[in-house]
Amino acid sequence: MIGYITLGTNDLERGAKFYDELLSEIGAKRFMEDDTFIAWAVAPDKPSIAITKPFNGESATIGNGVMVALAVENPQQVDALYAKAIELGATDEGPSGKRGESFYAGYFRDLDGNKLNFFCMT
Repeated sequence: MIGYITLGTNDLERGAKFYDELLSEIGAKRFMEDDTFIAWAVAPDKPSIAITKPFNGESATIGNGVMVALAVENPQQVDALYAKAIELGATDEGPSGKRGESFYAGYFRDLDGNKLNFFCMT
């Protein structure tokens, strides 16, 4: 159901480098971009994630309670992607691991403070 998610950034170049490296781990590539916006997806007809400078010209801020969850295939992929995010400068919001009976996730904040996780159902 989700078509795309945008995350605000105050440094498009820095954010692009972070997401280029991180999302390449799951085969996502840039598929749309201009001077204020970049979007990544594994295919143009699949849900995407984008970073953008706010349209109103004001500073990007973190949405309290907002989180983007990115589905992957297995716990090993969650572990690897969480570790890659931390390696690229993300901050820990809950290391990868099992939560409940069948949910496995790793939580982090990107370079602009946006909260994300990689998860899978086990």
